[in-house]
Amino acid sequence: MSNDVESPPAGNRMLDAIERLGNRVPHPAVLFLLMIVFVIGLSHLLNLGRVSASYERINVETHEAERVTTAVRSLLSAEGIRFIFTSVVPNFINFGPVGIILVAMIGIGLAERSGLITALIRKTVEVAPRSAITAIIVTLGVLSSIASDAGYLVLIPLGAIAFHSLKRHPLAGLAAAFAGVAAAFGANFLVKPIDGILAEMTNDAIHAVDPTLSIDMTSNFYFGAASSIVLIVVCTIVSDWVVEPRLGAYGGEAPPAENVKMSSTESRGLVWAGVALVAYLALIAYLTLPQHAPLRNPETGMLVGNSPLMDSLVFLIMLAFGVTGLAYGWGANTIRSADAAIDAMTKTLADLAGLLLLFFVISQFVAYFNFSNIGTVLAVNLADLLKDADLNNVTLLLAFLVIGVLMSIPVPNILPKWAILAPVFVPLFLKLGIEPEAVLAAYRVSDSPPNVINPLLPHFALVVGFAQRWQKSAGVGTVVAMMLPYTAATFIAWTALFFAWYLCGLPFGP
Repeated sequence: MSNDVESPPAGNRMLDAIERLGNRVPHPAVLFLLMIVFVIGLSHLLNLGRVSASYERINVETHEAERVTTAVRSLLSAEGIRFIFTSVVPNFINFGPVGIILVAMIGIGLAERSGLITALIRKTVEVAPRSAITAIIVTLGVLSSIASDAGYLVLIPLGAIAFHSLKRHPLAGLAAAFAGVAAAFGANFLVKPIDGILAEMTNDAIHAVDPTLSIDMTSNFYFGAASSIVLIVVCTIVSDWVVEPRLGAYGGEAPPAENVKMSSTESRGLVWAGVALVAYLALIAYLTLPQHAPLRNPETGMLVGNSPLMDSLVFLIMLAFGVTGLAYGWGANTIRSADAAIDAMTKTLADLAGLLLLFFVISQFVAYFNFSNIGTVLAVNLADLLKDADLNNVTLLLAFLVIGVLMSIPVPNILPKWAILAPVFVPLFLKLGIEPEAVLAAYRVSDSPPNVINPLLPHFALVVGFAQRWQKSAGVGTVVAMMLPYTAATFIAWTALFFAWYLCGLPFGP
């Protein structure tokens, strides 16, 4: 018998190397502090070199294209130093994820500490085939993008818990949820609020060339629905065939045997939670469905897009979890007083202290980077290289996809990137006979897949924190190595779908 130990596959060895290298990266807070120092120094050097970029930009007040020149601003100038010293508190207060996580986790924490979430997971495990759990989690991740950032806060930890309940590796469940939430963010079976914003930004760029042409928020609906199906299949396959086999068996604490089956008190709690959910949904229906309901837009009557309903999503999610969690706790005898409920919420917020410190550092970095204009100048210069190249339509679109991916690292947010790219590429492609709907669809393809490997994504540190709940040694490298197969697979599959759709002349929306 041979004593040779079988070598792991080459792909696993590469990902293991990426993980080891990435885990040498300092703590995220330290990393962003170093990046702040780097941005300050780089901004001064580029400012001394008078680095700038000129581009067409849509004036948000006049909705007309205007030629502007943006220069890199030094953070070591008098103006820059004043900004550093005077903007610290506003930077943190206005950092979007801070308010979202604090508000949402009040309700989510109550639901979690009452036992509702664990009971729901066990119930799902009881009724769903083991082989379907991954696809269910990914699908929920894709759908969660309609609720803005809530998918990061709710579904990603739920994915880990679900896999743990099945005695599968919890990080594989976390990865599947993260992929559905972030790598497929641009796809959905539903029309999302952000679709309306993207459509309006696209129209502003179109009107610089053709004032008679416009698109609406459903312009990518057909392509988005088809993309959702493809991405769900791809992410499920990557999770089950690539990520989980590499992770191996979970060596942490196994679920207690008595927790496999639902107890009578847990079942009663779920019934109470279900009744509370029906009552809550009835109230929301009363506030939204009538013609002049208060959560409709008072001027247009719309529910989707610019409406109080869309602006209230995080609060509504908090209420949904809070109401059902409280009802479950009362029915299952886990929360029987107001003091117990307040204690559960207080402990949840206390657990966020480390994350809030990290968000404080990240908020400063983002503000300093935006002040310097480094991201804008970099993006415009990259766009000019593509614009000046002599390429056919397919090659040009492919190059546009690549630039979108590259831009996603320094500028991970979908809206600021499009504000820079749309005025350049929408008119350019329109002159080449490429419809704006196709350009917007291509942008969606380039925006989402890099999210899951981008440490600059505001929620990336949150995902690392969730991973550390199950594996104390987990770091940036662990998450990047785990999510890299999703980035590659989703980008390749989504790009193939896009070009097949474009070359077949299929409509991107109604």
